[in-house]
Amino acid sequence: MRFRLPNIDTFSFWLGVVLTTIVWLVITAFRPALRHIQNDLREKQSEAKERRSRLPSAVERHYRQAVLLRAQGMHLAAPLFALDEIVDSPVLLAPPPRVEPGTAPPLEDIVGQTVPYLPAWPELAATYKASTLTLSEALSGDSDIVLTGHTGTGKTVTLAYLASRLVRRDPVAGLSDDILPFLIHAADLNLAARKVDDPLKPLVDTISEYAPVLDLGRIPDFIKQAFAEQRALLLIDGTDELAPTGLQQVVEFIKSIKKSYPQTRVVTTASPEYLDGLVSLNFTPLMMAAWDDTRRARLLEKWADLWARYVALEAWAQTGPEAVDPILLNHWLDRDARFFTPLEFTLKVWSVYAGDVRGPRPVDAIEAHLRRLTPANAPIEAMEMLALQVNLATEPVFDPRKAHDWIKAFEPAATAPESAVGGENDVILPENEGGERPEKEWRAGRKEKGKRAGKQQAQAPSLGLISAMVGSGLLTQHRGNRMRFTQPLFGGYLAGKALVNYKAEAVLEQPPWVGKHLALHYLSIHGDISGIVTKLLGELDRPLSRNLLLAARWLREAPPQAAWRGQVMARLVELLQTEGQPLSLRGQALAAFVLSNDSSIGVLFRQFYEAPSAELIQLAALGSGAIRDTKAIDGLSRLANNPSPNIRRAACLALVSIGTTDALESIGYLLLHGDEDQRQCAAEALANDPDEGYAMLIDAAAMQGDIMVRRAAVYGLARVNEPWTDEILTRMQTEDPEWVVRNSAVEIVEARQGINPHIPRRLPHPSESAWVIAFAGKQGLGVTPNELPTDLLLQALKSGSEEEKLASLSYLRILPHEGVFGTLYQAMYAGEATLREAIFQTVWEMAARGIEIPDPVQFGVGY
Repeated sequence: MRFRLPNIDTFSFWLGVVLTTIVWLVITAFRPALRHIQNDLREKQSEAKERRSRLPSAVERHYRQAVLLRAQGMHLAAPLFALDEIVDSPVLLAPPPRVEPGTAPPLEDIVGQTVPYLPAWPELAATYKASTLTLSEALSGDSDIVLTGHTGTGKTVTLAYLASRLVRRDPVAGLSDDILPFLIHAADLNLAARKVDDPLKPLVDTISEYAPVLDLGRIPDFIKQAFAEQRALLLIDGTDELAPTGLQQVVEFIKSIKKSYPQTRVVTTASPEYLDGLVSLNFTPLMMAAWDDTRRARLLEKWADLWARYVALEAWAQTGPEAVDPILLNHWLDRDARFFTPLEFTLKVWSVYAGDVRGPRPVDAIEAHLRRLTPANAPIEAMEMLALQVNLATEPVFDPRKAHDWIKAFEPAATAPESAVGGENDVILPENEGGERPEKEWRAGRKEKGKRAGKQQAQAPSLGLISAMVGSGLLTQHRGNRMRFTQPLFGGYLAGKALVNYKAEAVLEQPPWVGKHLALHYLSIHGDISGIVTKLLGELDRPLSRNLLLAARWLREAPPQAAWRGQVMARLVELLQTEGQPLSLRGQALAAFVLSNDSSIGVLFRQFYEAPSAELIQLAALGSGAIRDTKAIDGLSRLANNPSPNIRRAACLALVSIGTTDALESIGYLLLHGDEDQRQCAAEALANDPDEGYAMLIDAAAMQGDIMVRRAAVYGLARVNEPWTDEILTRMQTEDPEWVVRNSAVEIVEARQGINPHIPRRLPHPSESAWVIAFAGKQGLGVTPNELPTDLLLQALKSGSEEEKLASLSYLRILPHEGVFGTLYQAMYAGEATLREAIFQTVWEMAARGIEIPDPVQFGVGY
């Protein structure tokens, strides 16, 4: 059968051709518009999908709520207030800017030029208001951070504060609001229990402990996704409490996380004396800043308000003596507490408001708080024995069954089974589904615990002494049926008291860890440690003098009649006067004197004004200002005219610190009638006085007819971190009639708007460092990515420019070879002050890593 085409007449054929052509032309004409519409639809679908992906899942919402509530309880006064109610934004002592050859050096203010950088003694920096950073600012440099600081300086609060802000998506400078914090205590990781292939398994297990039941199956994927998407910020608390073995386990855990998720940023904690392998992992140690007058005043103001609104309404508070006016209480509290740690100051405030204050010393406040935490009918000897056994076993995180055996002699006749032991995790806090601030919920969950604020709590059914100590808040329970002292300072205090009747030499022989240092510190208050001090001072410890400085920390609360005080003070005087030693070392001796509470220190400092050494006079002036010696005003006024710039600066800082009318009048005279350098010193020093100093700077900035006063005011205002100073400086850079003043204002405004040079930045491998590659090229060498070029870096330290010498130290600090130490010591004692200080800090960090530091004398240098 043949196929036939249909018959189509000519008209229909051509009509079809025309219509087809017209349709095709229309489609062709509108194709760009159609393509644009299609792209718009795709973009909208993509944006909708991205928005849906940004919305937190139910698991993430629940996790954020849980972290917020836990973080709000991670502070000393948690039985009374939520963290957000009482916290003062924590800050860190800013490190010196890292030198990068080929870049312009940053501006350095009067404090950076005059006050030595003392990370182990931050009290001097707080007195003179050295530069500080928030933790979020420090993290903006993409560096891993280890928070260092002595017990009670606020490391835990710093982590909890940042975690609270991040889970609420509060604006945080330097960090994305999408960052998800994983706030974990090292004891909860239970790293000693077993080895696991998945580095996130300890986190999954820990977070699952307090996650809703319906979320448990989704927790592993939720955590893995956060780390894979580079949203995770790992915050590990409690590392500073661990003995060396436990710390090493945490270091290995961090290594496994970084190996699988290399972009994950980590913040952890450590004791200043022992950083173990953290520096080798490229962590930057940052010291907690000590509190100054302003921060103490803010705490007192908040405490008075919250106490009146909440605690004073409790039934137990109504039965005590008549309340004293908070203004009078706060004035008395702030008088003699300048060098208290935040923990010590909080305890002192608490004891005064609760009416159980036992004395003016930090140790009196600790004693009052421990009495509050002592369970009913529990002998103090049981608590001391537990703390002593924990210390001797170097087990800060211990098995409660073992602890039960340690103190079973003190147990009441009938005790409950050990399985009844509870913990903080047994207190279920109400969830906050709406994500609001948790103060109300927190107060509801802690109402009963708040009754411990002033009086002994009522006797509860006995579950054994260990259980009772958990219930009172003295001990905290962790995952895996492990426990620790809630605050290591409490364990150290109790262990120190118990050591009075024990051979303390056993503790002295322990490796460095916080329990050792705390126990010896509080033993020095309650017992005779003359033998220990003699042994410490008899051991050569050059170039760091760690043994002397360890004993020097005990001076503050040691009995004035203690025989060993004279030994330590004499050695400190010797160190302070030794020329050629790093100012950072001699400055530690100065800080020890300032904190010693010795009535003769002011006379000693004033005697040093006549010394032939410019560095000794500089330190003495700083010391007089730190103790606010009014008898030193005349001498400091004379030193402000000394030819040495550093002595002038130190004298100006000291006069403002003393802050009397006579002292400020002396500074005012320099600002109006001194030479150019004196005027700038005076203006920068006045920035440390928020009252009279700020007012004088504002007046100086507007003083017509005196160019030099206005120019000096620019540099003074540069040190005031307040919005109103930005307004003044911005106006001066455009409206001041003199170009000299305008140029100075422009310089300061640009510096304030630029990147903060104190923010630590991740150290690149030498093969990726521009200056290392350039220096190697000058030597006709190359840099391989597989190894550190030790010889090349040593050559840079020996023969490079000043910038290259300083920059080489960032790498040499992780190379503990004998040849490295020899070159470091040769350069440190060669006479260049800036290099000397930088090398000393490098050696100090190496020692904190547990590296054995050789005596410089064996290399033919040192003293």
